[in-house]
Amino acid sequence: MRDILPPDSARWRRFQSVFAGVVESAGYGEIMPPLMEDLGVFQRIGDATDVVTKEMYDFDDKGGRHVALRPEQTASVCRAYAQHRPATPWKVFYAGPNFRYEKPQRGRYRQFDQVGIEVLGADDPYLDVEVISLGWEFYEKLGLERVQLLLNSLGEPEDRARYVDALEIYFRANLDGLTEQSRITLDKNPLRVLDSKREFDAELIAYAPRIAEFYSPDAAAHFDAVQQGLDDLAIPYTIDTKLVRGLDYYRHTTFEFVGLTLDSAQNALGGGGRYDGLVESLGGPPTPGIGFALGLDRTLLACDDEGVFAAPNTDVDVFVVDSTGGRQALRITAELRNAGLVCDRAFENRSMKSQMKAADRSGAAVAIIIGSNELDAGTVVVRPLRGAVDVNKQREVPRRDLISAVTKAVLLAVKEATA
Repeated sequence: MRDILPPDSARWRRFQSVFAGVVESAGYGEIMPPLMEDLGVFQRIGDATDVVTKEMYDFDDKGGRHVALRPEQTASVCRAYAQHRPATPWKVFYAGPNFRYEKPQRGRYRQFDQVGIEVLGADDPYLDVEVISLGWEFYEKLGLERVQLLLNSLGEPEDRARYVDALEIYFRANLDGLTEQSRITLDKNPLRVLDSKREFDAELIAYAPRIAEFYSPDAAAHFDAVQQGLDDLAIPYTIDTKLVRGLDYYRHTTFEFVGLTLDSAQNALGGGGRYDGLVESLGGPPTPGIGFALGLDRTLLACDDEGVFAAPNTDVDVFVVDSTGGRQALRITAELRNAGLVCDRAFENRSMKSQMKAADRSGAAVAIIIGSNELDAGTVVVRPLRGAVDVNKQREVPRRDLISAVTKAVLLAVKEATA
């Protein structure tokens, strides 16, 4: 876990703001689930997953309740749906931190932020297309170009069950071709063996049965409709038959966004899929759902690699220098901020020289200077700090004209600095 300091914190906030703008335009409202839930909520995501067996921060609270910090947010959203029973289709988005006790590495931390969406209560292939397209649009808004969409389908639950049986037979007949780690995974969930990135497993996985061989006619039609919808929207995708979701409630569409500039072992920017059974296991009615979660850290690494979506400029517009004791700076900064300008000042009645150095460090375009002479005359000095700085360009203006004079000076200074 780590601190996020300025200006990176502003970049994070802007990241979430861009995402909200994309999904709100499609009718999604924000949900803010709690950071901590009853342990049972997250156990529903699968006892065979590392998230549940190894990575959750769980403990008994002072009331003796076994609780956990959320390792993801889909389960919390489904718990909220089961509890509150909103009208369907229920379209929500979220943003915020999750917690997993796993080995930290580049782009992976024990406290990590995600943005995501969930839609509950509709089983329509064109909804799958909408969900995927919103993720794709978000990456475009960030300026990313080297993102690949991987697509697959797990079919109906019966199709998936037949496929899992076929995988288990295949892998158990070829145990010598699997690493010890994958043999352990096989005992828990044969689907998860397909996720292995270990070189020793690669050849055996490459020749494993494919889920498409087990599709029912309805499952095949659903997947065809999803592909046609993506084609209609001109969203490129690659069919990846090894792309599976190892949790029992996933069905039909699965997808992943991959950052092509990142190391191949850790290049997943986010992903999602269609799921059934999770709401029901949390006490709600049988409810179809689909959604995705996108990782903030890895996505920003991809942005850095492509030179896009830099941290926003957090410089102030105006810095107030007051050598009369500080009370005038208090009044002037309040007035400027009320007028919509970003404004800062020095404190502790420092010297004029010290305050001017602070003004320069602030990145302000303009300094407002008030000394005893200006105070007696009812004026202030407006001095440009950026562009071709020339002390002769500073001018004294009546106090009543402060806002108009400063606004013009800021616009002029910014224009000259960027010319």
